[in-house]
Amino acid sequence: MVNTADTLFIMLSTALVMLMTPGLALFYGGMVRSKNVLGTIMQSFVILAVISVEWVLWGYSMAFGPDLAGVTGTLEWFGLNGVGLSPFAGYSETLPHLTFMIFQGMFAVITPALITGAFAERMKFGTFLLFTILWATLVYNPICHWVWGVGGWIRNLGALDFAGGTVVHISSGASALAAALLIGKRKGYGTEPIHPHNLPMTILGAALLWFGWFGFNAGSALSCGPLAVNAFVATHVAAAAAALTWTIVEWIYRGKPTTLGTASGAVAGLVGITPACGFVGLTAALIIGIVAGVLCYFAIVMKTKLGYDDSLDVVGIHGVGGAWGALATGLFADKAINAAGANGLFFGNPGQLGIQALSVIVTIGYAFIMSLILLKALDWIMGLRVSPEDEVSGLDLTQHNETAYNL
Repeated sequence: MVNTADTLFIMLSTALVMLMTPGLALFYGGMVRSKNVLGTIMQSFVILAVISVEWVLWGYSMAFGPDLAGVTGTLEWFGLNGVGLSPFAGYSETLPHLTFMIFQGMFAVITPALITGAFAERMKFGTFLLFTILWATLVYNPICHWVWGVGGWIRNLGALDFAGGTVVHISSGASALAAALLIGKRKGYGTEPIHPHNLPMTILGAALLWFGWFGFNAGSALSCGPLAVNAFVATHVAAAAAALTWTIVEWIYRGKPTTLGTASGAVAGLVGITPACGFVGLTAALIIGIVAGVLCYFAIVMKTKLGYDDSLDVVGIHGVGGAWGALATGLFADKAINAAGANGLFFGNPGQLGIQALSVIVTIGYAFIMSLILLKALDWIMGLRVSPEDEVSGLDLTQHNETAYNL
């Protein structure tokens, strides 16, 4: 039976999650050079349109539709056929099916938008659009079904992912690594300064992400009650802890704390707590945030030493942070917080950590390999990179015939 309070809560949460993608656009846009800011913002903003249409036509049916061998949903719900205003008990008994569909649609939107940070400043717009549609269809939708869909094989194993640590962050982080390795470094990377052009824009984007993340995580309770409150507070605690930890570590390691570092730390904490927020207590959330701040900081330090050009640190923050969060869920999950979950290692169930580790390894492997295949095929057919001359001129002019600042 439809519960109006739950429905209102999830509609508001959906709006918050929708705001995260424009927030991500600003977060990424401020970190690139001024000649690429519109091209970078455009990538996130157009994904909001492209994936919304894909989700309505076939994405939702593939991700959450009637199960096919635990691997994918069938196309029975193509074009939202049969997805209406009555609840679908497999996902929620108190929400109209359409409410659940559109809430999950916003997760589908932001996930490929996260990947764009790995190839910022150098990918052709047309190739990027086709990659986004293919990636959502062949990578995101199947992984989403495995972990969250009724009948999905990872769900059936008992893996816990409250709000998308595996589905959203690990999948995007692994795919970002494939993209960074295959597309190659930006022209001048490592030999000339490449600095963010507008850090206030990045801080605003981080603040919008933090704000929207309350809908992302608390909304994943799918009802307006105690579990949503736990997820909400755990989200904030972990973000604050990671922001503070990153700031301190950077201060010690580099001599001065930076605004970009504090903002990146907050995002790392938000990523780390995402899979765990509805399964762990607040002390665990604090620990998860602290560790996320340290791990993700040093993952970015290692990126520089390894020499690959993940432009905006998608791998270090979303890949590493998501993997830590998924594993931490296997350590700290407590059925006293969520009776529908499971206990983790520290609550007497070491097997849960193994299940979490398997879900992490499988998701990384599948997303990385499929992304490599898609990108290699698109490179052969269309080419991935803009020309060296266009890269020097910037994506704003060469891809969109615009400039961000008319000074």
